[in-house]
Amino acid sequence: MTKYEKKEFRTIDEYTKTFPEDVQIILEKIRQTIREAAPEAVEAISYGIPTFKLNGRYLVYFAAWKNHIGFYPMPSGAKAFKKELSVYKQGKGSIQFPLDKPIPYDLVHKIVIFRVRENLS
Repeated sequence: MTKYEKKEFRTIDEYTKTFPEDVQIILEKIRQTIREAAPEAVEAISYGIPTFKLNGRYLVYFAAWKNHIGFYPMPSGAKAFKKELSVYKQGKGSIQFPLDKPIPYDLVHKIVIFRVRENLS
């Protein structure tokens, strides 16, 4: 597969297994953190990356990249935690957690709970 070919994954497990073991551990811990915060959410692959949906609507996405983990809680999730996320590189609705720094799993948990409440309202 060249860097320009896109692999289609059917499950989060398939996606995760394509990364080195240290990154697999981080991806699995993010997955578990999301599951704990949103036990009713359904796993999916959307836009080629791991996704959680609730009530048929997108909750959060996450993905591994060369130097970071991308976490995508929609613009509202990033905006609600603007102060806590200020130390991370961000885009509209996206956050980059560097692989060479500790991943803020507690913050991921809080953001997912926020998105669950938002999704259910």
